[in-house]
Amino acid sequence: MAKEKITLIGAGLAGPLMATYLAKRDFTVDIFERRPDMRKVSQSAGRSINLALSVRGIHALKEVGLYEKIAPMTIPMKGRRIHDLNGGTHLQPYGQKKEEVIYSVSRAQLNMDLMSLAEETGNVRIHFNHKLITANLDGNELKFQHKADKLKSYYFTRVVGCDGSSSVLREAIVYKTGAKYEKKPLGHGYKELVIPPSKTGQFLLDSKALHIWPRGQYMLIALPNMDKSFTCTLFFPLRGKTSFETVKSDNEIMDLFNNQFPDVIELIPSLINDFQKNTMGNLASVYCDPWHFADKAALLGDAAHAVVPFFGQGMNASFQDCSVLNTLIEKHKGDWESIFKAYSFTQIPNGHAIADMAIENYYEMRDHVNDPEFIKRRKLELELEKLFPDQFIPRYSMVSFHQFPYAEVYKKGEKQFKIIEEVLKVDPSGETIDKSLVSQLMAE
Repeated sequence: MAKEKITLIGAGLAGPLMATYLAKRDFTVDIFERRPDMRKVSQSAGRSINLALSVRGIHALKEVGLYEKIAPMTIPMKGRRIHDLNGGTHLQPYGQKKEEVIYSVSRAQLNMDLMSLAEETGNVRIHFNHKLITANLDGNELKFQHKADKLKSYYFTRVVGCDGSSSVLREAIVYKTGAKYEKKPLGHGYKELVIPPSKTGQFLLDSKALHIWPRGQYMLIALPNMDKSFTCTLFFPLRGKTSFETVKSDNEIMDLFNNQFPDVIELIPSLINDFQKNTMGNLASVYCDPWHFADKAALLGDAAHAVVPFFGQGMNASFQDCSVLNTLIEKHKGDWESIFKAYSFTQIPNGHAIADMAIENYYEMRDHVNDPEFIKRRKLELELEKLFPDQFIPRYSMVSFHQFPYAEVYKKGEKQFKIIEEVLKVDPSGETIDKSLVSQLMAE
């Protein structure tokens, strides 16, 4: 009997991972990717050089047997190291337990390993330089632009779109189903810069932390790389008095860094060149409902729920989509309409919740991490976790170190905020905690 064939669009991170899940279930998988094979050509892997990997993503990688290969190429980050205007720093730990860390991982290396693992199953073929132009869901026809050739038609039985925030398959599903769809720009963009290793080949900053220079309407962050460099990302308004629109000349760039990030200047020898030459990326959140059409098509990862990068969950959420879809394939045994329907029903609230939380985390990171009021509340959060370890897990920990559904985390986070408000009404310093009051509030 011929193996059932499934088509995937996109060989970024989610596509090859989903293909591996499917291949291990003995499906035949064709992946169509618009870019050339990054394992054979030198090029950027996409939007960012490194990413934050946490529990949700690790769980999925373990399920397909890739984590052991990836783990040695990750760098643990135990907290945020905050840099103030005067050059002072302090560490804000992510959690209280030794294992509560997130990991910096190379996007390109992970992408290449995922593609190779998928191909090694023997059930996956990746067709590079195939850009999806249109998808006819009634006629099961996909049209691709292959290099300079004319459009090529490909007929599918089932197709899953892993083709990113500008997904062509999503457009087809929205057109066919009348799906609710919204792409919300953040109004901020980003540029990447690099802090190279020292002359002796060492890290120039603490390698066990994610570094943040919070400056109100904008911020700079830095994540460590395996080659002892740091990838820096400047998140900056697109328009306004101080923005990418107004900071353009070499002098304007230097003025910005002299005034706002003076301690960074000597760390980035190629600052002007990098700022001028590196492309500016845009930031937006995608909200879509539903994520599927009948038993024919579904969306996964950024195609379904692109998020801004401020909770470090874009990749982790996408990998969790793959894991959930894999579980539903097992549960519904070939009933693809039920599989896709249950997948949409389960994951859409979670996609919307992490999109909202990522935006909230941006304001926290750029505006509040240096604020004494925020620091007091964060300290109180951790103290409540010590007192009620099974009942009060801070929102950041629920997202990064557990696998609670994002929608559930969002609701619990709202309740926690109210509990902290009530505790501070009794003692505004946050030093004294009325345990009976907290127990009563948590029981409500």
